[in-house]
Amino acid sequence: MDRQEFYDQMAGTGTLDYELYLNTPTILTAQKPFNDFCNKDELQFQIVHQVEELWMKLMAYTLLDIDDFLAECNTNRVLTLFRRVHLLMQMMTDQLTLLETMSPKEYQEIRLQLGNGSGQESPGFRTLLKMPRHLWNSFKSAYLDKKGLSVEAIYNSGYDHGDAYMVAEAFTEFDELFQKFRYHHIQLIHRSIGMDAKSLKGRSVELLKDGLRTRFFPELWQIRNEMTDSWGGSYGVVRDSISGH
Repeated sequence: MDRQEFYDQMAGTGTLDYELYLNTPTILTAQKPFNDFCNKDELQFQIVHQVEELWMKLMAYTLLDIDDFLAECNTNRVLTLFRRVHLLMQMMTDQLTLLETMSPKEYQEIRLQLGNGSGQESPGFRTLLKMPRHLWNSFKSAYLDKKGLSVEAIYNSGYDHGDAYMVAEAFTEFDELFQKFRYHHIQLIHRSIGMDAKSLKGRSVELLKDGLRTRFFPELWQIRNEMTDSWGGSYGVVRDSISGH
């Protein structure tokens, strides 16, 4: 197929109902014109990052709904919507693998087109970073304070695998998946342009490294430490080997 014919066909007419509903003329012209790409991989680079922004927009929108249902203690809706968020996080992480099909040289050529831009400037990412504390406050108010519960109680002394526990575990999974996304993002940087390059030294890299050490819901991770320490005090920090029995 002639390339120009292919380009014209990909653009569509913009007049069919499907095109009008999805606004495909805007979506398909949100990338550079084909002839302006610095190399053959720049289209992939732009699309992957644009899709990530769309997934993050949907994720943030869904988290707002979750916040409303937390206030109502509507556990079924909370868990269903968290499932959606978890799937979105997994898809975002999986999509990064596409960028590993680019060579370091091709990645560097594209990076020059970004100017001083970095993923830290992503509006979706910056929005998501602000949301967990609001969600936690809603959970604490509706599921803990109003019911006279604590994190310790739902995990240990009053454990019954109830609604508060299930929602807390959905929080934990979101936290874990977000950290996995951050980890894979850093591994992609290692593979594509290197994390220790002199030109990368500065605030952006430090923010990436700090992010890996950050937990959205530290209360839910700390309770595991406390429970294990408590068991260790009862059973022995270092247990006898079973090999002698």
